Amino acid sequence: MPVFAAATTPEVPASASGASATDAAVDAFYASRHGAPLWLAQGPASPAAKQLIDVLQRGQLDGFAAGPAYASSAEALLSRAAAGDSASANQAERLLSVAWVQYVQTLQRPAAGMTYESTWVEPRMQSAHDILAIAGAAPSLSDHVRKVSDVNPLYASLRDTAWQQHDAWGSAPDPRVLASLDQARTLPARGRYVLVDAATQTLSMVEDGRIADTMKVIVGKPGSQTPMIASVIYAATLNPYWHVPVDLEQKLIAPRVLAQGVGYIKEHRYELLSSFGPDAQPISPSEVDWKAVAAGKASVAMRQLPGPANSMGHMKFAFANNAGIYLHDSPEKDLFDKDQRDLSNGCIRLQDAARLGRWLLGRDPEVASNAPEQQVALPKPVPVFVTYLTAHASDGQLTLADDIYGRTAGQSSGTEIAALH
Repeated sequence: MPVFAAATTPEVPASASGASATDAAVDAFYASRHGAPLWLAQGPASPAAKQLIDVLQRGQLDGFAAGPAYASSAEALLSRAAAGDSASANQAERLLSVAWVQYVQTLQRPAAGMTYESTWVEPRMQSAHDILAIAGAAPSLSDHVRKVSDVNPLYASLRDTAWQQHDAWGSAPDPRVLASLDQARTLPARGRYVLVDAATQTLSMVEDGRIADTMKVIVGKPGSQTPMIASVIYAATLNPYWHVPVDLEQKLIAPRVLAQGVGYIKEHRYELLSSFGPDAQPISPSEVDWKAVAAGKASVAMRQLPGPANSMGHMKFAFANNAGIYLHDSPEKDLFDKDQRDLSNGCIRLQDAARLGRWLLGRDPEVASNAPEQQVALPKPVPVFVTYLTAHASDGQLTLADDIYGRTAGQSSGTEIAALH
């Protein structure tokens, strides 16, 4: 079946028939209403039924591939019901409830490839019972359908622009659009959060779905990609150490020590320790077998002291994750002038860390002393979503970005803009 093509049969899609948890919940819902209709409360031409059918027709963009088939079947049944076929009216009523449950649960699925590091930011899937009960209690069912299907402002803008493009050109959605919608679908509709888009190397500060501010970032190289993570920022760290990852000790530090001598360690303000634990003891650079470190046969706990040349800059914003990823300042400001900024080993460098700090803290992120690793708690924790959006919408235009990490099958190279006319 072609993309977005309507079903040619009025039969109920197979997924709506047979015993299932959804079927049981639908049966119980109508039993609790003594058979009173929800979608057809005003007859076959009820606005809520029309609203839901419109939503289902664009279901593929919402990740609900069965949507167009449900819409086509519902329209055929409602046509028969309008001609006086009460059995078709009953069938359409039940079909729309089954479709609504499956559609809403599709919207609530976790994004593919996203690691959720906190229950606070995990998507919550409602039961079929709750989905129907909430719909049944809504003051306006049409408004409820519209609000739920919009998900959040950023998602609704991208989805609606893509649907308008389909209406205008009849083209199939670009895989980057579908992948980006899958990522945007789980973003919050309300509240404040940080959105890092590795595809376009930008960071947005979002307030109730509105982008309050943006800045450039530097993300991981294709060989050391910045992963997709949903987590929470609780504090800013001022005057941070840079704890050197073991792979960079091997690839970066050890070869330079071997070439320039152990004086390289002091010159670049590195400290060597027995561990990063509370009982750590200092180690002299001359005690380390640097050839073994360079060969990957040994390692040492190494950190760079705070200062102008520290790779973390003046501050960092940590959040729980198993990949060792965080947001941080950078002394290499000239790199932000590049159009393509996939240059790091995975962490996210900030164009203006102080500006993000002011937004998170509600004040200037000032240090109390020169002491390292000063923790400044945020007034309220702020979620952070490190994602990968190769499609964006603005003013009725769909912008498709290059898939720098090769995560989207079938994408075309280069950056292109598809403008709606």
